[in-house]
Amino acid sequence: MLSTLKESLAAALRKVRGQARLSQKDVEHTIRQIRIALLEADVNLKVVRGLTQRLSRQLLGAEVGGGLTPAQEVIKLVYQEIVRLLGDPEEAPVRSSYGERSARIMLVGLQGSGKTTTAGKLALHYKTQGLRPLLVALDLSRPAAIEQLAVLAQEAGVEAFHQDSRSAVKLAQDASRHSEGKGYSPVIFDTAGRLHIDDELMAELAEIKAAIAPEEVFLVADAMTGQEAVNIAQTFEQRLGITGVILTKFDGDARGGAALSIRETVGRSIRLVGVGEKLDALEPFYPERWAQRILGMGDMLTLIEKAEAAFTVEEAREMERRVRKRKFTLSEFLDILQKAKKLGSLGQVARLIPGVQLNEEQLAAGQKELRRVEAIVRSMTPLERKDPKILNASRRRRIAAGSGTTVQDINRFIKQFAQMQQAMEQLKRGKLPLGNLLKRGRF
Repeated sequence: MLSTLKESLAAALRKVRGQARLSQKDVEHTIRQIRIALLEADVNLKVVRGLTQRLSRQLLGAEVGGGLTPAQEVIKLVYQEIVRLLGDPEEAPVRSSYGERSARIMLVGLQGSGKTTTAGKLALHYKTQGLRPLLVALDLSRPAAIEQLAVLAQEAGVEAFHQDSRSAVKLAQDASRHSEGKGYSPVIFDTAGRLHIDDELMAELAEIKAAIAPEEVFLVADAMTGQEAVNIAQTFEQRLGITGVILTKFDGDARGGAALSIRETVGRSIRLVGVGEKLDALEPFYPERWAQRILGMGDMLTLIEKAEAAFTVEEAREMERRVRKRKFTLSEFLDILQKAKKLGSLGQVARLIPGVQLNEEQLAAGQKELRRVEAIVRSMTPLERKDPKILNASRRRRIAAGSGTTVQDINRFIKQFAQMQQAMEQLKRGKLPLGNLLKRGRF
């Protein structure tokens, strides 16, 4: 997501590197390139015009001070403008507490935008915060939506409310009464959608909103639709009133125009983004962090949060003890590899690390190599994982056949692992600086 915009903005800033002062010609060229990058990313024309005009006023003839290079000065100002477009950094993406009253969250949007799946993801998000969410299916015109929400509730480990009713409004009221005094909060209402916005849809949504008085009305929109998502958000805000936007399919091949346009054109912030198909693939949307990603600065805060969620303190300490107390074996390596998967794919992790610039082809090759390595280790016996020195020609042929690789792949991996094993032994004895370890390690 946003990789095209990221690469285009990086290219736009190359010309100013190494200059002590930005001339009018330099500023005009840089602004022109930034404008092109934003337009190619499908950012709203008025938004692009406003951003570039503000940048021009700030950059034209500006002295570079405070130890910053011209490129850094431009990046700083572009970063501030992108943060401004994406939302208010002081506004919490999602509330963790709604007070004593059982909170209500209403999800609205067009059919196919991912509302039902997002409802399940949102329920899991709140459950991990120690709350007790309740899912309510209000899409009575599509029976599959009710069944889908029930399945998602089961996967998330939360409860779903449903009863036979022909009125979505009455069902919403009954669910609200059911939740009161029973510790359910928030109550997440998955409303009906249409293939297009119509008066019947809006009238029903308005009745539901009036009946339950929700604290949040989230519009769920498909990021892949680009500016159409902005148009949909404008209509829902004007006719219904929303408190925020959840963009789905944010991990897809979307150019980012919707993300950079919604706040400025609609007046509502993006609150969460769907970054995958799994239930835990829902991220709070922090403007500052996403601005850093767009400008290639990484996002270490999100990476740290993912690590904290994936590993308990005791798991991390146990892993360290096992590595320090005895020889690092293939069993430990496989265990670490499995735990690392909780952080996401190689591409998802790499994009959060500052300075890591890998294209899609490199990421795909790296992910393929990790799968190959895992298959090789899993094809070994416990004894072989403990002591790879016993791997004779016959054993290597068997492992290659079992893992769908070649003997040459096995030989290369064992050699690389031996180098890594040696490096970790030296690290434990304090003889190998971390920098050398990173240079020697291949994994």
